[in-house]
Amino acid sequence: MEKVKRRRGPLYVSVGIVLVVAVSGAGALGLGGGGGDEDQAAARQRTGKEVAVARTTLREQAELEGDLGYGHEVPFLVKASGTVTWLPEIGEEIKRGEAVLRVDDRPVVLLYGALPVYRELGLPARDTEDSGERNADSGESRDADGGTGSGGNADGASAAAAGPMRGMDVKQFESNLSALGYTGFTVDDTYSDRTADAVKQWQKDLGLPQTGRVATGDIVYAPGAVRIAGSSVRVGAEATGTPLGYTTTRRMVTVAASAAETGWATRGTPVDVELPDGRKVRGEVGAVGKDATGGDGKEEGGDSEEGGSDAKVSVTITFDDQTGLGRLLTGPVTVRYVMKERKNVLTVPVAALVALAEGGYGLERAEGGRFIAVKTGLFADGRVEVSGSAVREGLKVRIPE
Repeated sequence: MEKVKRRRGPLYVSVGIVLVVAVSGAGALGLGGGGGDEDQAAARQRTGKEVAVARTTLREQAELEGDLGYGHEVPFLVKASGTVTWLPEIGEEIKRGEAVLRVDDRPVVLLYGALPVYRELGLPARDTEDSGERNADSGESRDADGGTGSGGNADGASAAAAGPMRGMDVKQFESNLSALGYTGFTVDDTYSDRTADAVKQWQKDLGLPQTGRVATGDIVYAPGAVRIAGSSVRVGAEATGTPLGYTTTRRMVTVAASAAETGWATRGTPVDVELPDGRKVRGEVGAVGKDATGGDGKEEGGDSEEGGSDAKVSVTITFDDQTGLGRLLTGPVTVRYVMKERKNVLTVPVAALVALAEGGYGLERAEGGRFIAVKTGLFADGRVEVSGSAVREGLKVRIPE
């Protein structure tokens, strides 16, 4: 099998065709003629392997080079302030409820979700004593309606009027608290007294002061479990910005595909991936980038072929079965996808084709050395689709030497 590669784009896997020019003359071609002693002697002298016409599915594939790994690195935006006192190892997997780092010896805990941390969570600020006792102790005056005078606690009244904290960030946090096994509250968008009680128990288990409030620096969110990919700080440094980067915990392949040739890359499209150790595994397109990179239309040192663009789009290949990847973590791979497919067609090895003197192609019957004309279709995987009135499944033909 010969691989033909264009200067740009994927490598198209095709087949080199070896054709044997048949002896001219109707009798020799088996398409008529007398079939005398001379022709029969020539037929007896022809040798070669016999094969049967088989019904199968042919696929023409293209190849792209890719990289096995864990995908693109994403920075952790940490809002804790202080000194980094502990960092995880590169490659370590962190799950929900575990610390991604420690700042001033306090854990910054990983939770799952898409909404980032943007405010502190807790009950509204308010006094717990009876309002009558507060007013008596402070000497506040009451008007006829029972309201406080100008010396009243306006801030406390405003907080009480504001009611409990609500929002999707509350629901996201409570969902995580419930997933970690804490109970006694309802998972909704309201931060209630019972939520605060559960938070206190969570803080106790973490070895933190039991305040019932969650500061912006106490947690970080990610879509799921993460693999620590890199760190921009050391223990003892200030925890600011994005001290850590993470990836998914599942291995995947990334491919830089030509932006002009991504029609094949739709979510769920099956592909074959050849690993560095030669093993082949099945994957599928998981995501296709929306932004093209490059695209200056020129190769290094000259114009690109046919003036085409060099723009590339990132395509991510995912694997349902991670065990099929073995112990390999990273490395170069070859990705093959189907360009054309012909199902349930009659095929023969390409080497069985012979060129007929009057034009076109034929097959030599194993019995009698006669030739039958055929029409060719798709070439792929060393075989060719053939059809014709005399072609049938199981027909024995000869591959000439």
